[in-house]
Amino acid sequence: MAEEQTSAPDAPEPARAADDAPERSDSSEVAPVGFTYFFGRAVLVPLTRLIYRPRIEGKANIPRKGKVIFASNHLSFIDSLVIPMFSPRPVYFLAKSSYFDGKGIRGWISRAFFTAIGATPVQRGAGQAALDALDQQRRILASGRAIALYPEGTRSLDGRLYKGRTGVAFLALEEGAQVVPVGLIATNEAMPVGAKLPKRHPRVTIRFGKPIDLSHLGPANSGKARRLATDEIMAAIHELSGQELANAYNEAPASNPVDRLKQVLPHERR
Repeated sequence: MAEEQTSAPDAPEPARAADDAPERSDSSEVAPVGFTYFFGRAVLVPLTRLIYRPRIEGKANIPRKGKVIFASNHLSFIDSLVIPMFSPRPVYFLAKSSYFDGKGIRGWISRAFFTAIGATPVQRGAGQAALDALDQQRRILASGRAIALYPEGTRSLDGRLYKGRTGVAFLALEEGAQVVPVGLIATNEAMPVGAKLPKRHPRVTIRFGKPIDLSHLGPANSGKARRLATDEIMAAIHELSGQELANAYNEAPASNPVDRLKQVLPHERR
């Protein structure tokens, strides 16, 4: 799972290969997007275009039907809003459970909003929490819907593009989903950490790339296939975003010698 963020609903990464995964649930459990989503498209999208004038490129690349994973770089809280807002089809994402657990009027508004736009709560952590998140993502894809995930795992605080973890590739290979790379530009400048509302300048750019079919690389249970697929996804994101490459994983500083050793030793970042 990604490191805890105070302002962004980061999507978690799958934690295990197919043999260890939980049984699939009935895809009918996936709730359809609600009124708020369609209200936003009819009213808020034109308003956002008028005020902030975002540049939207490549919408024609997005498949209108079928299993799709939007794989995006991650710079700001608003990343999880602009992708579903400007996609021509509903996009589901996982939001941290605290957005659904609030009390009083503010808690109700937050819960109603995130539920209505197709977000589903997920507990942060490893082990069973990671498997539950993976199961939710599978159910959404199995129902023929689209989800949005961040291969870097969490936000880039310095604006560079970090190496991708293999969770997105694993899901795409296992579910037979196409991957639409997304390059977000200047979202971190438009809404930096701590800002209450986005700024009008600089203008944000959202670029949707051509869908990628990864099936030719091999099965999901192949570590080599997952790594090759991840590298192909990140190369497409880099071409769209133009970010400087970090050539490292976006990991929190190790808090103890064991964690430092784990980061140094070669292993697959899922």
